[in-house]
Formats: sequence, C-alpha cells, structure tokens
Amino acid sequence: MKRLFTSESVTVGHPDKVCDQIADGILDELLRQDPMSRSACEVTTEPGAVHIMGEITSKAKVDYEAVARRIIREIGYTKSEYGFDDKAVITCSIHEQSPDIAMGVNNSYSDKDTLGAGDQGMMFGYASDEGDEYMPAAAVFARKLSMRLQEVREKGILPYLRPDGKSQMTVEYDGRSVKRIDAVVVSAQHDPDVELEALRRDIKKQVIEAVIPAELCDENTKYYINPTGRFVYGGPAADTGLTGRKIIVDTYGGYAHHGGGAFSGKDCTKVDRTASLALRNIAKTVVAAGAAAECELQAAYAIGVAEPVSLAVFTYGTGKISEDKLIEWIGRHYDLRPAGMIEQFKLRQPIYRQAAGNGSFGRTDVSFPWEEINQEALDDLKSML
Repeated sequence: MKRLFTSESVTVGHPDKVCDQIADGILDELLRQDPMSRSACEVTTEPGAVHIMGEITSKAKVDYEAVARRIIREIGYTKSEYGFDDKAVITCSIHEQSPDIAMGVNNSYSDKDTLGAGDQGMMFGYASDEGDEYMPAAAVFARKLSMRLQEVREKGILPYLRPDGKSQMTVEYDGRSVKRIDAVVVSAQHDPDVELEALRRDIKKQVIEAVIPAELCDENTKYYINPTGRFVYGGPAADTGLTGRKIIVDTYGGYAHHGGGAFSGKDCTKVDRTASLALRNIAKTVVAAGAAAECELQAAYAIGVAEPVSLAVFTYGTGKISEDKLIEWIGRHYDLRPAGMIEQFKLRQPIYRQAAGNGSFGRTDVSFPWEEINQEALDDLKSML
C-alpha cells in the first residue's frame, strides 16, 4: 500500500538549536568539573541578545557567558551583518534546584539508597530496520540534508551560505519498504548578493544530490529550494529561539511517539532525557537481534519514585516473539531506575552538546553510549527466537 511520510530537520544555526546547544554546552562544562551536577537550563535568543535561566546545583565554577559566546562562534555567527553574533548581550538568571525536587531525586520514595525520578511523565524509544541507523528513512534523509548544508558552509564549498537552514523530506513507502523520494525541501540562509538561480543550482548539486541516493529519485520527485526566494535574515536575528522547541528533530522525525519532554539542558537525573535514551537503546537491540522489524517502548515515571510505574512494548505486527517475553527479557538486562540507566549508559559524561546540534539517535558521525548495543542482551534475545 502506497503511503507518504514527511520529516524535517534543521541546521545548528537554527535559532532554537542555538539555544539547545548553549544549554547543553553549559551542561557539558558542569559535568567536566563536577559529574554529579544537576542542571535544568533554559536559553532564549533574540536579535542581539541571549538569556540563560534555570536551576543549576553544582560544585563547578562555570562562566556561562563565555560558554555561550564560544558556542555562538563555533556555530558560525561571527559577523555583525548577521544581526546576531558572539558580541550579543548575554544575561543570566540561575538558581539552585528546588529543595522539594532535590529531596525526591536524592532518595527514592520506595528505596532510600537510590535516586528517584526527577519528574513525572512518559517517555518513548523507537527503532526500525529501514537502514543501518535503525531509524525512519525520512528522518535520516532530512538530517543528512541539514548536516550537508552545514558542511558545505563550513568547508567553504558554498561560501555565501549563512548558519541558519532547514530541510524536509517526503518518503513514499510501499508497505514497510521505502520506494522513492516524493519531495525534498531545503531552505538555506545566504548572503544578500547571491543570485537565486545559482543558489538553487548549487544546493541541488552540492547538498541534495550529495546525500540522497539517485535511485530513489525520479522524474516525479519534487524539489523546493528556498521556495520564498530570499532567506538573508535568519537565526536569532529573524526569529526568537528557545530550548526544547525542536524535540521531533532531536528524536525520530515524528515517525514515533514523543512523550513531550525536551532533552537539552537537562542532566541525567531527568528521566525526560535519560529514559528516552535508554528506551532507544532497548528498541534498537530488539531490531538488531531480528526480534522485530519495528519496535517502540513506553515507560512512565512518578517524581521521586525510582522504578517506572509502567512499561509497554509495541512491535506493530512485526515481532517474532511476544511482547510479554520482550518485557521479561528487558527485566533481565536493563535497570530502568534512574541510577541504573545512568550507570549502564555512562551518562555523567560531557557529551550532550554534540547531541543538541543534530539529534540524539541514529548518528553515524559521533558515538553515543546509548547507541551501543549490549552484546550479552543481544545474544540472549537471539537465543529466544
């Protein structure tokens, strides 16, 4: 049966992604100095200004303003004509974690010797067999487009490009198989003197054709490159940025469920982030073992309680063993209490800025511990088939 699905991605210069990277850059610096740091950092940007706020409890001594300026430079906002650069006005409003929240995290409701969940909520993890990334195809292609946009700008291949940009990919499926690319959308911020037709030609050749397999495109594939015709003002100069507004870009491109909690700026005691990372690992292991072609998990937590209040597994008719058996297998190999997930996936490391820019899952350019499959768990699951 023919069906279409669309995912989007954005470059590191997108205003919301600028905020995510600053928040996670601060988290990384806290963790470098004090791995036990607690952070719930939020950032907002506007033309010529950045505001950093939130709850941080740490022994680390971090110059938040210096971290923000460094990240703004690394992203590429280094020229005053962009309307936003590393000379922006930066203000901070940071306070310590609420003692009421800290009390529930420090000592679990049912087990005083372990961490409780830092909040209530439900989290999801997902994987599919659509490619080597164990990710939905539309999300993978959209991300590759945005990352290639970054690459051709940073390497000077298309020197007139500016840091902001977005991509969108529509994939046509035949059943569960990717049949073709139906539509490609790329919007790239650029210098004012570039000719539109030259830009469209360059983006088609240097970005789209460089990352999208030619065999998936045909005479009916539609291309929309800078469809408004002009994209000079972008980034925080054109649109206010805020942490946590690109959660679909951070995860599965909308193909799988999302619990609603954002990732960036949150340390590993926050189950919004930690449980999502752990569940992704479990789902990926299920698919890698051949136990299902598609797997999604949901866990839910109560603030201050270590054990999840629920756990569900969905294989959408592709499973080779029952979902009840999968839950038993999960219980043998994974500890879904916050302290267990932190230890198993080594989450007190300064690795989060990398995830904030181009997504947490299915990356081939960096190595994240939650993407590494546990061989013992994998072998056990294979033995159950």
